Amino acid sequence: MTDPAVPRLPGRLDAALAGLRERPITGCDKGFGGGAPVTAAELASRRPSLFGGAFTMPVLVLRESALRQNIDAMAAYCAAAGVDLAPHGKTPMAPQLMARQLAAGAWAVTAATAGHMRVYRSFGIPRILLANELTDRAGLAWLAAEMAADPDFDCYVYADSIDGVRLLDTELSARPPRRPLPVLVELGFPGGRTGCRTIPQAVEVASAVVSAGSLRLAGAAGYEGGLGHDCDPGTLEAVAAFCRDLRGLGQRLRPMACDPDDFILTAGGSGFFDVVAAELTRAGPGYRVVLRSGAYIVHDHGLYAGLTPGAAGSPGRTGPALVPALELWAQVLSRPEPELALLCAGRRDTSFDQGMPVPLRIGRPGGRQARAEGMRIRKLDDHHAYLSVPGDSALAPGDLVCLGISHPCTAFDKWRVIPVTDDDYRVVDAVHTFF
Repeated sequence: MTDPAVPRLPGRLDAALAGLRERPITGCDKGFGGGAPVTAAELASRRPSLFGGAFTMPVLVLRESALRQNIDAMAAYCAAAGVDLAPHGKTPMAPQLMARQLAAGAWAVTAATAGHMRVYRSFGIPRILLANELTDRAGLAWLAAEMAADPDFDCYVYADSIDGVRLLDTELSARPPRRPLPVLVELGFPGGRTGCRTIPQAVEVASAVVSAGSLRLAGAAGYEGGLGHDCDPGTLEAVAAFCRDLRGLGQRLRPMACDPDDFILTAGGSGFFDVVAAELTRAGPGYRVVLRSGAYIVHDHGLYAGLTPGAAGSPGRTGPALVPALELWAQVLSRPEPELALLCAGRRDTSFDQGMPVPLRIGRPGGRQARAEGMRIRKLDDHHAYLSVPGDSALAPGDLVCLGISHPCTAFDKWRVIPVTDDDYRVVDAVHTFF
């Protein structure tokens, strides 16, 4: 029997996911060069070992138990905090993972570009929050047609200028989608990215939205992540102050909206969502507070491990119990010096913009694993990682090293297909990405 508490996925999304399960994965897909073509459905049935010869190194993997824990933990956190979740799909760009988040109760999926929206809609994602201004005329033409074709499709976009509102209205009026496009007025901060720099400016933009025939004012939005990448008291206070400004903007704009009983306040990247939830929910009833965290689904061993609420570097903050789900496995190619080993993974395989990969464990195919004591990645080339090792380490060519990831957003985009493993490293699924 279907659990009535679990939202049902649209039939179009279910059908698209079924197609992905039967999509051939070949040796042209990185990491899958060790055997014959296979599908995700066949992997789930066969459950081959990651180390049994069917996969070539390097290979990025997702741990199923960690994925499940993170999705469930964030859903429970949002429910307890009284907020909705629109996870940022740009982190994995994987419809299979978006579907799991929707099934766990996510209100929408967040996009950053018109291209993202087209991918989401090709798989039937029913509600999209475009956390960005849309000024691409081709993208607007597509959006108008998509809204006209499917009355059940919900989409929200940002505006932060009179010119931007005028462009939206002009393009949509030329190709009417038969219903107004919901717009969120974005508030920014000096030196930040998009967003009105002052509340009076944001009120003027909101007035322009209200006056536009093809638009409707639906809420206020912001992004606090650009205020810092640490948990220092000054950073946390700057985030809280920004959220208070956003809340104040929402309180000014809500009476202007055509549906003030469902007025959206949204912020909340992957680092400070606890501060955002605490501040924005103080707006009171009648506001839909939406977090847009994305990296939580896989967490990491670097940036977010020290930044998110509940992390070791975030004393006094509480949040969902997140665990790292991404691992990069690579073989040792060479031990040319006593304190240096070269691995078969580099910038083409892993993120490095927010910290180097973190050595976690070492082992041999089919053998026991041990902690990677005293090891660190000191440099990456395109296809080599420079691993500093203790001089007395027995690490040798052919051995395996398991690396943790820092900043998963720039790790996913290097892989078209990612094996999903159980805790014994049996491959139980494969996730397709669409960057």
